[in-house]
Amino acid sequence: MKIPKRILPLVENGLVDEVIRALMSGKEADVFVVRCGSEIRCAKIYKAPEKRAFKQAVTYQEGRKVRNSRRTRAMGKGSKFGREQQEEVWQSAEVTALYKLADIGVRVPKPYGCFDGVLLMELITYGDGDVAPRLNDVSMTQEQALTDHETLMHDVMRMLCAGLVHGDLSPFNVLVDDHGPVIIDLPQAVDAAANNNAQSMHQRDVENITNYYAQYAPQLSHTRYGPEMWALFEAGELQPDTQLTGYFEEDTASADVDTVLEEIKQAFLEEQSRLERIKDAESAG
Repeated sequence: MKIPKRILPLVENGLVDEVIRALMSGKEADVFVVRCGSEIRCAKIYKAPEKRAFKQAVTYQEGRKVRNSRRTRAMGKGSKFGREQQEEVWQSAEVTALYKLADIGVRVPKPYGCFDGVLLMELITYGDGDVAPRLNDVSMTQEQALTDHETLMHDVMRMLCAGLVHGDLSPFNVLVDDHGPVIIDLPQAVDAAANNNAQSMHQRDVENITNYYAQYAPQLSHTRYGPEMWALFEAGELQPDTQLTGYFEEDTASADVDTVLEEIKQAFLEEQSRLERIKDAESAG
């Protein structure tokens, strides 16, 4: 097929030998199947910001750190240079997340680098080399649903342990190969500690996945893995080998307002008394 303009530099530099076919067109990128030497991989071409259908990008970018102060100022001003830098940060977020998650055992496509807005990575396949389907297109038994749901919950937990929340996890962003689910599409991954929306995003990710598997294993609809993970994370008790239960009970104990107000009053009176003692001491001196 005709080589896409954005992939042409990779062909000229010997990183890609052949563009085999288009694989998919998504809300933030177009993906092509390519040959790199003897290996078949995929090339993800990020769309320009104005052509992306991904909404509320600013919400996802909150908390992302940029070391260069000039870049930070430019991004804040929204200049042309700043917008270019913001786009670079958006694209590099996925590459960084893929390397980080692959290192800790989360099943994601293996990355091979990002070159001028084109991400080269592993092509997830199944069977005799066919492209792996999305979870949304897969039917399964109850037993398989329970097994794969558990796998994904532990991968989401390991992501959170690494300080990351996918932010857009759904049956459309999970592939299924011969060994189970593989998480994809991470340009919007957020810093769990630095993004004020991380908790709600994490909860939504878990619910999206759980609701899908609950079609085949209805008992999953009663689980509460999202809040269980987050509570452990906030308490500093979440570990990669934590055994999740899916059970979580909200703390419904209401605050004793009268006691709190009385404590505030007493603290105020003590401070006033302290100030009076200081004043009397100064006067006596």
